Amino acid sequence: MTGMEPEVCKPKPLTEVGMAIQTAKSGIASGIGQRITVAMTALILGAFFVFGAGLANSAVLHDTAHDARHAYGFPCH
Repeated sequence: MTGMEPEVCKPKPLTEVGMAIQTAKSGIASGIGQRITVAMTALILGAFFVFGAGLANSAVLHDTAHDARHAYGFPCH
């Protein structure tokens, strides 16, 4: 042996993309119980938004949108 290791045996540093993928994979719900919990939470939250907006008084929705526009700094009148 010449004392040089083959290039494929050396650990390679993580690139920015590799680190982002590794971080994203660690945040994904992996167990079936976690997936069911996430799905049920999304379903309940989505139903709340749909029925909350559908059954709310139009003046309430207008006032909420109006206040949100001002909170973000958008003028509306």
